[in-house]
Amino acid sequence: MAWLNKYRTLFVLILIVGIASFLNEAFLTPDNLLIVARQVSVTAIVAAGMTLVILVAGIDLSVGSVLALCGVVVAGVLGSTGNVVAAIAASLGVGALFGLVNGFLTTKGGMPSFIVTLATMAIARAITLVFTNGNPEVIRDASFREIGGGYIAGIPIPVIVMFVIFAVLYLMLKHTRFGRYIYSVGGNETASRLTGINTDRIIMAAFVLSGLFAALASLIYTARLSSAQPTAGTGLELDAIAAVILGGTSLAGGQGGVVGTLIGAFIMGILDNILNLMDVNPYYQGVVKGIVIILAVYADNKFTSLLRARRKHPPVAQEKAAGGETVKGA
Repeated sequence: MAWLNKYRTLFVLILIVGIASFLNEAFLTPDNLLIVARQVSVTAIVAAGMTLVILVAGIDLSVGSVLALCGVVVAGVLGSTGNVVAAIAASLGVGALFGLVNGFLTTKGGMPSFIVTLATMAIARAITLVFTNGNPEVIRDASFREIGGGYIAGIPIPVIVMFVIFAVLYLMLKHTRFGRYIYSVGGNETASRLTGINTDRIIMAAFVLSGLFAALASLIYTARLSSAQPTAGTGLELDAIAAVILGGTSLAGGQGGVVGTLIGAFIMGILDNILNLMDVNPYYQGVVKGIVIILAVYADNKFTSLLRARRKHPPVAQEKAAGGETVKGA
């Protein structure tokens, strides 16, 4: 059962790939798989940051609006200076700043992250609309557009960036003190503080990274569209949270990881892709995705409850008790 619990999200991905291949034979073509991976990259990168926040028992609802604002910042700096490096730095700086504000208000202000990020979500979106007046900002710089549309060795740059980010985060969570602190704080913040961990700093770092990844995803998204869309990222926070949950990370914090999140993001992306290939009405696609998420979370909760029951009453102990042998602790 332990191995099934560990790899259940991967099994779901394989199942969905099989169903998608059966429903549409064009799904497994190399061109379509690259399309799926490219489309998944933005959501996956945002979900990577969301994973860190959820691991410390927080939530970040501002990522979609921050993505939109960072896109507008890129367009504005490029338009005024023509300097790609300055534009990228400004975008990342804005993302990190919003993450810092979210983390500061959550830790030092003692406010729930849900409320804090709900407020900053509204603020970021409002600033975006004020600066653009609701109109897209066109980006004509060819070198910047390569970030979203370029290739390296035949692989889209966004896909490479996505896998590099997840590889780095995986190593960080598994093999660094910071990674261990992330899990510790999410599992029991009070106990972590008593052991000497600066819990506020860990939580703030998680939010800053979430903001940075939202900004990085914005660079890819904006470059791919060659424009900064003031409505970009609408609902993205929900897709990111869904990917994290599907990946097996607990909303209570302290349990999960980025590998599952990446798989969860691909599950969401494949679901979108197959619905498009089947020409399903876009208005119904949200309903289908919502149902899948509910079923996945329900199944995950049931599976977790089953595992807890088996740990509490191991089959061997039950058999011995039934056979009349003395059970330790009886």
